[in-house]
Amino acid sequence: MPWHAGWPLARRARSAAQTSVDDPKKELVHTVAKPLWNVEVRIADPADLKVRPVGREGEIQVRGYQTMIGYFDAPEDTGQAITTDGWLRTGDLGTLDEQGNLRVTGRLNDMIIRGGENIHPVEVEACLLRHPDVADVAVFGAPDEKWGEVVAAVVRLSPNATGCVENLIEHCRGAMAHHKSPTLWFACTEFPLTASGKVQKIMLREALAAGALDKLG
Repeated sequence: MPWHAGWPLARRARSAAQTSVDDPKKELVHTVAKPLWNVEVRIADPADLKVRPVGREGEIQVRGYQTMIGYFDAPEDTGQAITTDGWLRTGDLGTLDEQGNLRVTGRLNDMIIRGGENIHPVEVEACLLRHPDVADVAVFGAPDEKWGEVVAAVVRLSPNATGCVENLIEHCRGAMAHHKSPTLWFACTEFPLTASGKVQKIMLREALAAGALDKLG
């Protein structure tokens, strides 16, 4: 089956690597194991395509007989998705450890770049979900004239939550670097979801641009 750059993150990454029942528990839980024998995998800088050192995060790129040839009748899209030497740019972020295990850390287009600092929404979301007032949360980058982007959080509050933004800010700053704490806070009762149950952050961005999000607190 050919690769397709539009496939979901987990499907692409796990099609390039596979765990075994004999693998150590740590590898089974925290990685997608070693690349398959017939697949080449590298971690590259998404800007200049240079290979990243072991343990450094970058774009997961794959090469092999099973990668797609290109998009039908779309040479520009093909040129963006596949390098001249045949590496498919998955758009997924990850690392390779010293044992050659692949770890998936996020999506390239989900990353928030605030003043040149890379921020992963999943890290901020995981932090906020540890707060008892937060039932669910979606974090994304919002345009900002000074920083380029700032962190925005849309929160679905738990029953009996206070809705105090200051408490959530204090919680974030006690667990992460201050620049990762959301600058913009919004509340919702439900999220726009895909058919598979994934939050449609593009719709949240559109709602923000239209002024249709309710401020938290």
